[in-house]
Amino acid sequence: MPPLNLLIKPASSLCNMRCRYCFYADEAQNRSLASTGMMTPETLENLVRQGFAYADGQIGFAFQGGEPTLVGLPFYEKLIRLQNRYNTKGIRVTNSIQTNGLLIDDDWAAFFARNHFLVGVSFDGTRQLQDNQRPDANGAGTFDRVSRAIRLLQRHGAEFNILCVVNDYTARHPVKVYEALKKYGYLQFIPCLDGLDGTTADFSLKEDRYADFLQQTFDCYYRDYMQGSYVSVRNFDNYISILLGNPPENCGMNGFCSCYGVIEGDGSIYPCDFYVLDEWKLGNIHTDLLQDVLTGEKAKTFVRRSLPVPEECKGCNFYKLCRNGCTRERRLDASDQPGLNRHCKAFQAFFSAKLPQMLQLARAVRYGTPQNS
Repeated sequence: MPPLNLLIKPASSLCNMRCRYCFYADEAQNRSLASTGMMTPETLENLVRQGFAYADGQIGFAFQGGEPTLVGLPFYEKLIRLQNRYNTKGIRVTNSIQTNGLLIDDDWAAFFARNHFLVGVSFDGTRQLQDNQRPDANGAGTFDRVSRAIRLLQRHGAEFNILCVVNDYTARHPVKVYEALKKYGYLQFIPCLDGLDGTTADFSLKEDRYADFLQQTFDCYYRDYMQGSYVSVRNFDNYISILLGNPPENCGMNGFCSCYGVIEGDGSIYPCDFYVLDEWKLGNIHTDLLQDVLTGEKAKTFVRRSLPVPEECKGCNFYKLCRNGCTRERRLDASDQPGLNRHCKAFQAFFSAKLPQMLQLARAVRYGTPQNS
């Protein structure tokens, strides 16, 4: 049996924030049941039990939403007890959670630290961007509360990183955003998604702005590394790693889909966080075995649709780095199949401008010389 990574939505699409660009709110509105409600203890036990029965060597439990802390801290305390009960094979276990941070207090932060959770905090960097783009359910700004949550995680020694969604407003301030976030050490910059039906909004990411954002934040990343003050930026780390001959660890940079198993609040199973839709429902943890649904024909079809390489990619000098990106970011062709990445022009501009510096960084990493000489 293989290693297994599960992405679990214990509060379904329920959330105490109303982020303007939320892709999962759009996804939830495009299925027959927008929210399945809070995950029951029985569903949690079923997925933990099945996970350990299926996995070999390693199993990862990742929690997202909606907002996964809404289900309450006792849910996660039960998770740890169940993991200890069902891990009879001595499998390596990792736990992680992606949160907006609003509910994090001393009890949450201490729990995360004590149980070695990797905590991803969604944060847009500056007060203006955070308060305008990520208000709470009452429309109030959230910058101060999320900043406080991060300080609590730091105080308790919990491991965390920052996830920043790059939309057309964020992309106008690349250096300001990078400089505001770099003190946290580990960053993810994720491009904003348009609607599933292709609809755009004022925050939709324009190609010239995204290209500029990539170039300017890479310049900051390059500068800090060469000055001996390395800041991890996930997509840039992956590009350097690819140049060193390693496979990317970021799913969306492989150039094809996997079927890693998303468990919704009611136990329904889907292949990917970006496709928690009725048409891609694979089964349910209460009635089906993980090993059957994750290797079944529908799961294989999901993977197969990501495999064709557009003609534009085949002759591109940067294909080995870009690999046409995540399937969800590809434009649909006339047959409603994923085609060329919607950010192709931005990536071409970025790689054209920064590949020499990337190669220099790769050499510096290989030979252990984190300075410009």
